[in-house]
Amino acid sequence: MGADHKSDLKTDRAALYDTMGREFNSHEAVNHSAGEYVRDDAHTNTIESFFAIIKRQMYGTHHAVSEQHLQRYVNEIAFKWNNRSALKIEDTQRANNALKGIGEKRLMYRRPDETTS
Repeated sequence: MGADHKSDLKTDRAALYDTMGREFNSHEAVNHSAGEYVRDDAHTNTIESFFAIIKRQMYGTHHAVSEQHLQRYVNEIAFKWNNRSALKIEDTQRANNALKGIGEKRLMYRRPDETTS
């Protein structure tokens, strides 16, 4: 999986996270089936909010997303999430971060040397 061993993983008690949790610095899980949703800083609220934003943008803005470009859409949403005002990143810094990220990248559907038929 390639997890960052410096990161802490916060999940629910789904069994699939037990093995995954070993790849992180620490793993804490809350037990939703027992009515536990938050314990100290262990919760899944942040990732659930992120997933809600993904769903809202997919259904509300894009309407249809091809599997071929799904990662690009998710990357866009992740950029917005990581550069939001709640993290004290405002418009000028957000624009600068976007410009840094596009350096030497082009999205092309065909190579420039291809001709259309």
